[in-house]
Amino acid sequence: MISVFDLFKIGIGPSSSHTTGPMRAARHFMQSVATIAPKAHRIDVVLHGSLAWTGTGHHTHEALCLGLLGHSPERVDPELVPRMLDRLRRDKAIALSDGASLGFDPSSAILCDLDEVLPEHSNGMRFRLLDTDDSVILERVYYSPGGGFIVIEGEAEADDIADVPYPFSHTGDMLKLARDTGLSIAELQRANERAQRTDAAIDSSLDAIRDTMFACMDRGLSRSGTLPGGLGVERRAMTLKQKLLAAEGSNKAYPHDHLDWVSAFAVAVNEENASGGRVVTAPTNGAAGVVPAVLRYYQKFFSDYSDDGARDFLLTAAAIGVIIKSNASISGAEVGCQGEIGSAAAMAAAGLACVSGGTPEQIENAAEIALEHHLGLTCDPVGGLVQIPCIERNAIGAHKAIAAASLALHGDGKHRVSLDQAIESMRQTGLDMRSDYKETARGGLAVNFSEC
Repeated sequence: MISVFDLFKIGIGPSSSHTTGPMRAARHFMQSVATIAPKAHRIDVVLHGSLAWTGTGHHTHEALCLGLLGHSPERVDPELVPRMLDRLRRDKAIALSDGASLGFDPSSAILCDLDEVLPEHSNGMRFRLLDTDDSVILERVYYSPGGGFIVIEGEAEADDIADVPYPFSHTGDMLKLARDTGLSIAELQRANERAQRTDAAIDSSLDAIRDTMFACMDRGLSRSGTLPGGLGVERRAMTLKQKLLAAEGSNKAYPHDHLDWVSAFAVAVNEENASGGRVVTAPTNGAAGVVPAVLRYYQKFFSDYSDDGARDFLLTAAAIGVIIKSNASISGAEVGCQGEIGSAAAMAAAGLACVSGGTPEQIENAAEIALEHHLGLTCDPVGGLVQIPCIERNAIGAHKAIAAASLALHGDGKHRVSLDQAIESMRQTGLDMRSDYKETARGGLAVNFSEC
């Protein structure tokens, strides 16, 4: 079983597959380099597939540099990143712990192969350690399949996997376990998390995830200006928040203002993500606003909100995310945005149905409704940036999640299409989808957008 803390990772924007994953891969490679003989002279990296096509807009080059310098996504300070990168560009070398250094010029040592797509995934990276005559001492290929996960060629995903008391890889298994044990989906997931952590550690880690989500949202709701990248996208979350507060104070609020707040929450997160701020993959950076927005909706508008409820929300959402990742994909480069926003909406819908008192069957139905109505959604970022249409898609995905939970809660949990069937449909749709529409910036809005 994949842990909730593998699925919800604290990192920096703008992309879990193109920023967080490459940073983790580079750091992992450097840990291997530390054991190599002093004949080592320099490092180079070759990006393949989607990383080569849209890596510039996703800050992949910067992420690789930070990872090679030894930084991890969850600990690096976004405010210090520009200074660290400037120093690397100036020194053109990476210092090792023994006082030696390896040559690395970011302007020439990171190459983009626009032709070759490596066999295991579109997001491929080849790291090489070279000696003084450019002979290869060490070479490793890594893949970044979404959500900040990394895979080393020929090995399993580089994340902790433990034996658990209630293993499930499909929703059919999960619902049967719930019926047989009388446990909720959140309780099943918590019991599995106990294979690696105590309840106290689980609670504190879940609280840290929630607090990081909300802190990111609050930063986004308090900042104005233009997002980086050259598209001239203006931040909107703060203005939307101010208008909603003004309406509340003047008795001019509308019934749909609750949903406008959800939009503000989601947009705030993804504006922070687009600017390289601290975010939580949920399950990816490109879809990082959906789960936090619906969780904040629960906090702001539900009178029975509690910390325990928030924890159950996240555990339930993670259980759904684990099943989707295990049987299809959460990677836009692999199956399009249905795997990112669609998965996030399914997770958020399940979490909201859980804290609304839904049965396991109603929770599964909520996730199925949300995912079903994202099937076929392409990943077509304009300019390779996680801005247009990505930011607004998070708001719409959050709205769909709330509607899906509401529909499911008005039913009895019985429905014709199961979540397992919707997940398999997403997988097949992703296989059939042309690569132009899977995070390559070579189709859809990415090519039909023009600046006037």
